Amino acid sequence: MKTKSSVGQTGFTLVEISIVLVIIGLLIGGVLKGQELINSAKVKNLAKDFTNTQAILYAYQDKFRALPGDDSRASEHVCPQGTPNCVNAGDASGTIDGDWDAAPTASAESIYFWQHVRFANLATGSTDTTSPNFPPFNSIGGRIGIQSGGTVAPLGVPGSYVICSAGIPGKLVRQLDNTLDDGDPSTGAMRIGITTAGPAVSIASLNDGTAYVACLGF
Repeated sequence: MKTKSSVGQTGFTLVEISIVLVIIGLLIGGVLKGQELINSAKVKNLAKDFTNTQAILYAYQDKFRALPGDDSRASEHVCPQGTPNCVNAGDASGTIDGDWDAAPTASAESIYFWQHVRFANLATGSTDTTSPNFPPFNSIGGRIGIQSGGTVAPLGVPGSYVICSAGIPGKLVRQLDNTLDDGDPSTGAMRIGITTAGPAVSIASLNDGTAYVACLGF
């Protein structure tokens, strides 16, 4: 009596399925690790904005014995020969008056700061306050600025001077606070806020997808 030939086996074996799952896992892990490295690089760049701005202020003070932005003799100190009035002078009061995010054309020492340090070759960027490229921006497109601290400090940040950087997503600003301060958005030298209209308002918790302002006092 004839028997039917056995039907060929179809589909994947358990071994093949296991190999595919391992490969998928490795690919997902690689993507996540790659994203983590990208985010870490962004945070390092954001952190450099704060440390570099501090270094620029101190370098100007060491060179000219004056505070950039507040320097009443800035023209004498930084203007090229033949252009004695290339910058706006400060009032030598010992403070950087004006808001860190003031309009570039505003009569504010927080704006003059960038003129003074750029003409002094301590920072790169436009020296023309009417240029759309005059305000400094961080690596993700948010405004950077500096002003005096004390009672006018944004977010109640402690310190003589305050540097702020805007437009930073929660997932990055959290790492930034851990890198430069205590990791708590509402305490320490760095504080995190959110801007809707007017000055930034302090917050106690962060959402990954929300854009924040980070301010550091020193």
